[in-house]
Amino acid sequence: MKKKHDALDRFCSRHPRFGIPNLMMYVVIGNILVYILMMFSNAAAISFLYFDLAGLLRGEIWRIVTFIFVPTASNPLLLVLSLYFYYWIGSTLERQWGTAKFTIYYVSGVLLTVLGTVLASLFSGIYFLPAIGADYVNLSMFLAFAVLFPDVQVLLLFVIPVKMKWLAWLDVALFALGIVQSIAAGSIIGVVLPIVALLNFGLFIWPEVRYFAQRKQYQHSRQTVQFKKAVRAQQEQKGYHHKCCVCGKTDTDYPDMQFRYCSKCAGYHCYCQDHIFNHVHFTE
Repeated sequence: MKKKHDALDRFCSRHPRFGIPNLMMYVVIGNILVYILMMFSNAAAISFLYFDLAGLLRGEIWRIVTFIFVPTASNPLLLVLSLYFYYWIGSTLERQWGTAKFTIYYVSGVLLTVLGTVLASLFSGIYFLPAIGADYVNLSMFLAFAVLFPDVQVLLLFVIPVKMKWLAWLDVALFALGIVQSIAAGSIIGVVLPIVALLNFGLFIWPEVRYFAQRKQYQHSRQTVQFKKAVRAQQEQKGYHHKCCVCGKTDTDYPDMQFRYCSKCAGYHCYCQDHIFNHVHFTE
């Protein structure tokens, strides 16, 4: 898994323009447009957007993508809140990872959902089961955000401040509840979809979790203390104090940008805020 994650980091570092900038904005706009269509028609009018194997076998390949635009909430207030929340989470992850990595994460979640639906349909022999909406894709995105930013607070019901790490447990409970209910109902697709979403989460986030654990371990280590020496060494250079090893940005050219040293790299290497979690680590 680590090799795959490192390969992904190398690809994203070499192809920073790959992907769809502000991807979640398009997802949100699509959900709003489909909801407006639902207001002036019945559910059957948007059935062509659902993904199901029967439709795919008829050549309706657009269903592979369009199902993510089907709203997951019927109440307009809940829809607005959920779309705003997921847009905030998605745009934050995109800034953290970069456009390339976030696009790959979201698209791979969508493709795994499609693959899981196809396999469940083939196994059960029921081809008309639609995977309506991208519920588990969005929930896995939320879980990724909660793991990377566990201490970020949100106002639950606009009143109660709650840290993301506690909401993450609620998210895990929703995954578990969905699996248990599907097993009880004998729904294969209801079991497969949350599992493939968690698989996508694990492939991307587990190496990040290990990195954060190692970074915390090094907080009081000898190498971390020596970062101060590296800062002083760079301050002796003319023109700037910090320079990103990936993009070459300096604190002189970008005074509002944050620069950090990576404890996972061999030696002392400085990165800007866009690349501290999105670079190929130096090795011995």
